[in-house]
Amino acid sequence: MKYELLIGLRYTRAQPREGSGNRFISFIALISMLGLALGVAALIVVLSVMNGFQKELRTRILGVVSHVQITTESGELTNWVKTVQDAARHPRVQAAAPYVQQQGMLTYDAVVRGVVVRGILPEAEDKVADIGRHMRQGKLSLLQPGEFGMVLGGELARSLRVQPGDKVTLLAPQGLVTPAALLPRVKQFRVVGIFEVGMFEFDSGLALIHMDDAQKLYRMEDRVSGVRLKVDDLFAAPQITRELLRYLDTDAWVSDWTRSHANFFRAVEIEKRMMFLILLLIVAVAAFNIVSTLVMAVQDKRADIAILRTLGASPASIMAVFVVQGVVIGAVGLLAGVAGGVALALNVDVVVPAIERAFGIQFLAKDVYYISDLPSDLHWSDVWTVSGVSFVLTLLASLYPSWRASRTQPAEALRYE
Repeated sequence: MKYELLIGLRYTRAQPREGSGNRFISFIALISMLGLALGVAALIVVLSVMNGFQKELRTRILGVVSHVQITTESGELTNWVKTVQDAARHPRVQAAAPYVQQQGMLTYDAVVRGVVVRGILPEAEDKVADIGRHMRQGKLSLLQPGEFGMVLGGELARSLRVQPGDKVTLLAPQGLVTPAALLPRVKQFRVVGIFEVGMFEFDSGLALIHMDDAQKLYRMEDRVSGVRLKVDDLFAAPQITRELLRYLDTDAWVSDWTRSHANFFRAVEIEKRMMFLILLLIVAVAAFNIVSTLVMAVQDKRADIAILRTLGASPASIMAVFVVQGVVIGAVGLLAGVAGGVALALNVDVVVPAIERAFGIQFLAKDVYYISDLPSDLHWSDVWTVSGVSFVLTLLASLYPSWRASRTQPAEALRYE
């Protein structure tokens, strides 16, 4: 072992001497380790929670929104069967489902609500979206052509005060032109199911009916509004969207889920980055503590430094001794922080409910937040990033005090010894 490493490790674990300042230096070093551990653990936990929110948001959005959507400028796709066949030729497309989407108004017992009406084929819809998994009452297969059944979002059903079996009236804007006025098309539907995906946008404003019923109601004959696709990797959807243009013969618009709800994910990503920068200040404060620890250690070891210099130690060797001491302090705090942060991030679902029960509080009230549980999704790439940045800050904090130690003159240091 090189003597620089040996002396640096010895200084780090040295016992306080009577009458010296080592006791206070050891206390500052301990505070530096704890501060670094706290900062690293907080960074890992917060990034994991932000990843969890992003994953939960993505899951709930994709419960209703497909990975890729093919539409046209006019809003009507004529030869949708060929479009489905063309899209299916792409090796990464797993399923396709046509749909009809229009505006409408639902009324029940003097309550009126504006809704988005989506006509679907239940057997195909289950392959491209997860609405079937979020059914609270009934099921999608109850939507049969010609029976005019309807599945409502949970918030919409509560605002209309309807239950499965009740009949609601749908007013379509495509009406009949008469000499007296334009009369809207009115059709009565029977509620056959209620879904709840946890996104207010969909739970409060989406009504599902069979595609054949939607085509009849909105006079679309055999046309549809578009085709929804499911791909093998949702994160590759933007790339697959660009590739699909080569497979389609019709003039169509192809968009993916990252574009249709870009604001949600951009907001979460910005928040994640800002939280990373803000909590990185805790690590920076711990690094400043390492600076103060090493400065005091250099001052306390001036005589030792002078003796080492007189024995032939170079300034670079003296600098290496104190760099080792600072790196060891930082490494111990870093390892403790990574261990604590990973353990807490993997057990957030246990720790947070325990704290809520102990203090009788609830961080995310169910009557206020749609995501009432604190989610966590640990990414090891975040752990390596936090560890790397923290280690670099620790190393940089060790350089200046070590450089000052290497500038110590033996004669001046031993003058008053």
